[in-house]
Amino acid sequence: MLFILLLLSTIISAQEYNKIVIDEKSEKLMLIGYTTREAFQDSSFSWWFNSGYDNYSLNKDTLDQLIPEILRYDITIVMGTWCSDSRYEVPKFYKILDSAGYPAKKIKVINVGRGMKDITGEVKNLNIEFVPTFIFSENGMEKGRIVETPKGILEGDIRQIIIKRETVY
Repeated sequence: MLFILLLLSTIISAQEYNKIVIDEKSEKLMLIGYTTREAFQDSSFSWWFNSGYDNYSLNKDTLDQLIPEILRYDITIVMGTWCSDSRYEVPKFYKILDSAGYPAKKIKVINVGRGMKDITGEVKNLNIEFVPTFIFSENGMEKGRIVETPKGILEGDIRQIIIKRETVY
């Protein structure tokens, strides 16, 4: 009996990843809820993700200033695959993280619908107004975020957060 209860609680608490739904406004596919990077390889998303990733030229000088400090942080990305800013900034962000040797297991991606709602319920506690929002946390405490678009270059805004501990809006 105990085994059955443990099994049921595991099934109930398991998160669904990479859920695809239809965006009612555009009638195109969009991701909703927790998402792994692999979801961006679906043909509905790979056209913008792969080209954005491949075409981004890193600022090596600024990137070098991020390592190894960026490894202290956990990162949450709240985005919408329907959002042009998310489609533009998220692939660049991943390229920066990959170049810094940042571990994929420390990235949490939550996709929201147009009303900034997700199926996890987690986003309502994150005070998300615009996407994408990149949240940097250390020991469970938020240290800074980049909201929608960077002020300058993305690497520079990340540097502001991890070195100077400033939120960038």
